[in-house]
Amino acid sequence: MRVLVCGGAGFIGSAFVRLRVREQGDQITVLDKLTYAGRRENLQEVESEIRFVQGAIEDPLAVADAVAGCDAIVNFAAETHVDRSIADPQGFIVTNMQGTHVLLEAARERGLRYLQVSTDEVYGSIEQGSFSESSPLEPSSPYSATKSGADLLVSSYFHTYGLEALICRGSNNYGPHQYPEKLIPLMILNALAGDRLPVYGDGRNVRNWLFVEDFARGIGHALLHGAPGEVYNCGGPDECDNLTVVGRIIELTAADPRLVEFVTDRPGHDRRYSLSSEKLQRLGWRAQEGFEEGLARTVQWYRENEWWWGPIRSGAYREYYERHYGRALKA
Repeated sequence: MRVLVCGGAGFIGSAFVRLRVREQGDQITVLDKLTYAGRRENLQEVESEIRFVQGAIEDPLAVADAVAGCDAIVNFAAETHVDRSIADPQGFIVTNMQGTHVLLEAARERGLRYLQVSTDEVYGSIEQGSFSESSPLEPSSPYSATKSGADLLVSSYFHTYGLEALICRGSNNYGPHQYPEKLIPLMILNALAGDRLPVYGDGRNVRNWLFVEDFARGIGHALLHGAPGEVYNCGGPDECDNLTVVGRIIELTAADPRLVEFVTDRPGHDRRYSLSSEKLQRLGWRAQEGFEEGLARTVQWYRENEWWWGPIRSGAYREYYERHYGRALKA
């Protein structure tokens, strides 16, 4: 396929690009604004085999340039960090909603297949059981609200214009190349450096963990086999609470358990996410990486790739971290 991958230099998008090039031989064009979490380094394994366009999805001219000659659009491009959305929602509205609109118009004008990459957070929190694709959308943060709005817009383009559009919602992803504002890479790097491990609230918020390559394969499976107008949940095989995750990272890094520091919970913090993936499994997808194995693999990657994360911890991320947690990182 000839695919425009928007946000393809980010964590999940780059995993998708690497897999599609290596395993499927797709012709990939990446459109990415290269914000703080989008990095060309994430694509260095396949850099010579793809076309890269730097630009924003909310810019119609950049999109028109990037989409030329493509058969499909897969949209990973989004502002994704809940904490940042609470502090400043504006950028999330522009990228996640206005940007999606620009992409949908480009797909409609050209008759392209369109896949929107979404999140379990659009469903809100669930105490028991798992969300299905028919569960109501009850977002709790500006981030999840803008993702919900984008999903509804995608569905409207299918119903109103007949656009060949579908949505794939993933549970919490983890793995190599993830920017360290998110729980698992934050804890790994802090543990390796001997920094405090800041845990929100009581640490008992439960997440359904999905290794990033499994999500990338799930998205590819939905792109090829999914029906237009449908939503497909892509959930991980295991769930556990944040405090258990941190404890396992402490064991894998041989860090001091006394580094754990409980901090004030963030507003609107969902207690539990869980996705049923039966619909996507009926199409033939299965998660391949269990959480224990995937977490060990992830810790090892960060141990071996300081070249990737070292510049992050010495740059603007340090200022964000100190502002957010009220504590400086170690040098």
